[in-house]
Amino acid sequence: MPYEPPTHTVERSLRATTGARTVAGVDEVGRGAWAGPVTVCAAVTGLRRPPEGLTDSKLLTPRRRAELAPVLESWATAHALGEASPQEIDDLGMTAALRLAAVRALEGLPVRPDAVILDGKHDYLGAPWKVRTVIKGDQSCIAVAAASVIAKVHRDRMMAELGGGSEDYTDFAFGANAGYPSPVHRAALEERGPTPHHRLSWSYLDALPRWQHLKKVRFSAEAAALESGGQLGFEF
Repeated sequence: MPYEPPTHTVERSLRATTGARTVAGVDEVGRGAWAGPVTVCAAVTGLRRPPEGLTDSKLLTPRRRAELAPVLESWATAHALGEASPQEIDDLGMTAALRLAAVRALEGLPVRPDAVILDGKHDYLGAPWKVRTVIKGDQSCIAVAAASVIAKVHRDRMMAELGGGSEDYTDFAFGANAGYPSPVHRAALEERGPTPHHRLSWSYLDALPRWQHLKKVRFSAEAAALESGGQLGFEF
């Protein structure tokens, strides 16, 4: 299916209207998974022409993503990854966990960005970061598209490697489903119950009577207020 390639339009606008010199594109992967961390990539790309074929990672085949990710890592001015673990997601709720992962990514960059282009509708970063949210930014903004590919390939690879130690998680087929619900994943959960890599505050446990006793109280009242609010800061 044809698609419009991403551009530097939003970044140019930020530079012109705010004086920002370093702009990072930020995207996440793993928000809707039942297992594994939520992973965020922050990418600084400048205004250079991107590698051929760059777009939202969801529009690329797994093979093309895997080919493109190392090219993007070398091409980008800088990039960094941040994660929030399943335990942090359970304790904080997804909105606060996303912010934690994104801050870890942004603080991992060699230079603090003057502005951030955040994929999606809601600003889960907030002050002191200066954020411009862009719906489908992973399709329209070059830096966000680059972040989406790097984050997706990194997390998929990490999930595929789960079970390489003393525990055997092959029944969960994390390499195929990356921790998202699938028939194989659901069947393994019913038979074996959740692993240490699963999010134990999530509602999928309500459908597993044998394992409901493992469900955690989701998060604190303070985190609940952040979660229900949907946004943690401002836009400009």
